[in-house]
Amino acid sequence: MANINLQFKTNYAVSSKIEPFYKGGKVQISKDEKYIFCTCGSRVNVLEISTGKIVHSVEHDDQEDITSFALSCDDELLVTASRALLLKQWDWRQAECTRSWRAIHTVPVASMTFDSTSTLLATGGCDGTIKLWDVVKQYCTHNLKGSSGVVHLVQFHPDISRLQLFSSSLDCGIRMWDLRSSQCVCVLQSHYSTVTSLSFSSDGGTMVSSGRDKICTVWNLKGRKAERTVPVYEAVESVVVLPQNKTFFEIGVTSKDLHFITAGSKGVLRVWEASTARCVYTQTLTAVSEEEEEEKDDDPRSLMYLLHMPASSRLATVTAEHNILLYQLPGLTTQQQFVGYNDEVLDVKFVGKDDSHIVVATNSCQLKVFELLTNSCQILYGHTDTVLSLDVFKKGFLFASCAKDRSVRVWQMDSDSGQVHCVAQGSSHTNAVGTISCSRLKVSFVVSGSQDCTVKVWDLPADLSTTEADIHQLTPRATEKAHDKDVNSVAVSPNDKLLASGSQDRTAKLWSLAGEGNVGLLGVFRGHRRGVWAVCFSPVDQVLATSSADGTTKLWSLQDFSCLKTFEGHDASVLKVVFVSRGTQLLTSGSDGLVKLWTIKTNECVKTLDAHQDKVWGLHGSRKDDKMVTGSADSNIAVWLDVTDVELAEEQAKQEDQILKQQELSNLLHEKKYLKALGLAISLDQPHTVLTVIKAIRQVEDSSELLEKTLLKLRLDQKESLLRYCVVWNTNARNCQDAQAVLQVLLTHVPPEELLQYQGARAHLEGLIPYTERHMQRIGRLLQASMFLNYMWQKMRVAGAPSSMSQDEEMDTTPLGQPFFAIDKEKGMGSGDEEKRDGDDVDSGQDEDPNCPADEEDGDDEVSATKKASSNNGRMENGESTKTNGNHHSESEESSEEEDVEGDEKVETTEKVVKCLPVPSTPQCQTFAS
Repeated sequence: MANINLQFKTNYAVSSKIEPFYKGGKVQISKDEKYIFCTCGSRVNVLEISTGKIVHSVEHDDQEDITSFALSCDDELLVTASRALLLKQWDWRQAECTRSWRAIHTVPVASMTFDSTSTLLATGGCDGTIKLWDVVKQYCTHNLKGSSGVVHLVQFHPDISRLQLFSSSLDCGIRMWDLRSSQCVCVLQSHYSTVTSLSFSSDGGTMVSSGRDKICTVWNLKGRKAERTVPVYEAVESVVVLPQNKTFFEIGVTSKDLHFITAGSKGVLRVWEASTARCVYTQTLTAVSEEEEEEKDDDPRSLMYLLHMPASSRLATVTAEHNILLYQLPGLTTQQQFVGYNDEVLDVKFVGKDDSHIVVATNSCQLKVFELLTNSCQILYGHTDTVLSLDVFKKGFLFASCAKDRSVRVWQMDSDSGQVHCVAQGSSHTNAVGTISCSRLKVSFVVSGSQDCTVKVWDLPADLSTTEADIHQLTPRATEKAHDKDVNSVAVSPNDKLLASGSQDRTAKLWSLAGEGNVGLLGVFRGHRRGVWAVCFSPVDQVLATSSADGTTKLWSLQDFSCLKTFEGHDASVLKVVFVSRGTQLLTSGSDGLVKLWTIKTNECVKTLDAHQDKVWGLHGSRKDDKMVTGSADSNIAVWLDVTDVELAEEQAKQEDQILKQQELSNLLHEKKYLKALGLAISLDQPHTVLTVIKAIRQVEDSSELLEKTLLKLRLDQKESLLRYCVVWNTNARNCQDAQAVLQVLLTHVPPEELLQYQGARAHLEGLIPYTERHMQRIGRLLQASMFLNYMWQKMRVAGAPSSMSQDEEMDTTPLGQPFFAIDKEKGMGSGDEEKRDGDDVDSGQDEDPNCPADEEDGDDEVSATKKASSNNGRMENGESTKTNGNHHSESEESSEEEDVEGDEKVETTEKVVKCLPVPSTPQCQTFAS
């Protein structure tokens, strides 16, 4: 393998995502025409039109699906209804529910709308009733009964002074309600199927209704009768009356008569003249003939909603495949397209200049080309069945696709406008075409692999420039029966001379493309235990990578067809593999939803990215090798940036910053500016550096006062950090005294209520207890040993001395260490029962030594007064603690003058003294200092 000196990648981070935001249901556009509101299960998503991003989202706490919603005309209030029969009012910009109430309907709400004043809300229920709500005064104003079945349409007359409400239900009639009397004043009968929408003229005197009975009716509201019935020859889902004060010559409007636009099952917009019932304009769709339009009444492009945006003179349509398209009037030119739901993503590739776009194959016969900057999408029609695989030519403006319709297609993107159209197609396979690969050096051919077990090589014409109506027809120059089972993957080598194929028969094969008109087998790669999902050539080495359903990825030598390396780490099938970092690393994706980054030289997984919740079918690296894109069966598409350089730069900057701060810290300590030094050390979040400052403070004169003064000036968050550091320091005997000194200040001056408000305070204090007990036990043993040494030294001095001793020869039994602060856990931290001593005082409140019982002492005639004084020093008699105050010096002297101790008696006495020397008590939580 090539030894290339370059930096390995270490991590990727998601820079953008294309997620489902609309799965069917109502769509509404804000009055300022900046946002699109649409339902997605239990959420209402708010899409910003300018960026194509979801900027707000509201969701019911009960996770119940939202059945309907309505946005007020002033864009301030959003009200949602769910299957739980609750109405919720939202401040949608803050995603905050401001009010909720019972809908009173006995079954879910099917339709909702606000009046033009944004004060009245009408809800139509599946129970056949309509209720009106005053959202300002918060009460139900009307309960309108009389509709049969589900009330799927409610709409106020735009002139609020009329106080009229229109509704429609399963009886196909349009009811006109007078809100003053709460009565239905008439039922407009014309349709014989579901009434889908209503639209009013600008003067409010005319209304147009649409229905699935393939007619539109023009109503005179003053006379409450139908003026004209217009046959439109398709099931109409929505209708919009064009403004009569504007000109629309581009779409056939040549008179001032009433015109309206329909959207329906054929997926095209049509303009109709109401007075003549004539269609004056029909929208033309790309790559669809009139015969196909007539034959396919259930076209996936069929339109479900048509919305007018008067301020910007635009129209918005919603298709059955959950795509939202914006058209500019008067020419009905496509302005933006948004894909609400992608379904399962089967493949994804970067295309365009600087990889500015991605092309996506979903569980659909259309291709989708997304502009990454705005998420605007082009929808490409041509294939008649699900598109399965994609590949891109070197420059990125040409790409190829294959589908279940047994065909391959070549598409070209205009470098200036970014528009894509089909330039070539071929159909020769006898089964679904599951994989395709493009030539690498120049645009000369494509290779396809099919479920018919064959691979085909298709030559491309030298000039691919063509019109949409004149598409080049491709014929294969070579066809080879490649495998015994489905061909899952094909790949062309960087020099266009070799072809690799992977199959369900568990093998990968290497073919020669150098010959004219044929494909020659060079060798077979055997070793996978399951079907091979993907094959990929190294860009620099004579190596082939394969990934398999057995959960492994293998590298193979092209010279002897041997397996060089095996990468294991995925828990399920490895679906895709690509080379990155100039062939030194691999990216793999699997059906476990993970993407893994591997370094080939070390055979290790550098990073595992929890990319998706389902199978990751699509994986592609950019031409600049600075990002990748993934597509999954969870309907999500993610664009990832290589953040290795960013992480290294951040780490380097962090190190440089720490060096500067360390230098500044050293200067502050030298200048004895301890408060600033301590604050700087805490900001570095390095316990050892903070400890250095604490030690420096404790080495100066009047250290206790200075430490107390410094610590109490710290901010609350700094004290929290200091308490956390104390837990770390207290685990080490070398640093425990510094930790206890800090703790003494905190526990003495910070009220318990405030202390317990510190983040993790309880856990930190509990962590201090076991190590504090251990340190107290250690000091207790040291104190006991020091007293014994003093005793032995004194006995050696008085062994040959006269019976009387001078005052300066009295035995000194003062302990070497004096504990100065103790907290009894049972009495509570900071309680008034704590005993505090100055540095020179002795805390002699010791518990009774269990190794020296009172019975044994009283009954032993050989126990000296020295031993008795020592035992009394740390013992409780009759429930009262006996405290030493230094007088045991004289008692020891008197006992030593009473008798001359023999050698054997000395030994016995020494053993008993050791046994009965006082042992300091170890309460549950203490602080101490030597």
